[in-house]
Amino acid sequence: MARLTGRCMCGHVRWRCVDGFLRNLVCHCSDCQRATSAPFTAFVGMHPKKVEWSGPINHYASSTHATRGFCPACGTRLYFKSDDWPDEIHVHAATLDDPSLYKPDAQVVLRSKAQWLDELGAIEAYQDFHERPGARAGSETGR
Repeated sequence: MARLTGRCMCGHVRWRCVDGFLRNLVCHCSDCQRATSAPFTAFVGMHPKKVEWSGPINHYASSTHATRGFCPACGTRLYFKSDDWPDEIHVHAATLDDPSLYKPDAQVVLRSKAQWLDELGAIEAYQDFHERPGARAGSETGR
């Protein structure tokens, strides 16, 4: 990865990083799950001084030693920064302009991993919502 760019959902916040990439992790910790409302978070660890930001960013102190940045307009979670890693910022991979550039190197905090993730390959899969995924004949739960 020589150069990465990304943005929030509404485009008010943009970021750019030319080098300084440290690692690509998928985190299953309960803090990341709650912060993103997702079973895990994928991020790119970067040197904070190598990332250029444009647009307003709000911050939430998710603990005494960690801060999470998000767009004040659309709420997109942008990054996680912790005193535990002062020379690193964890930018959410979901904000990448080209998500195909992201390839995780490792998964962390597996003790909090949602158990149903292991079963995804065995359930029905659809390209979109046209067929009401999860709907069963006579069931009202597949809306």
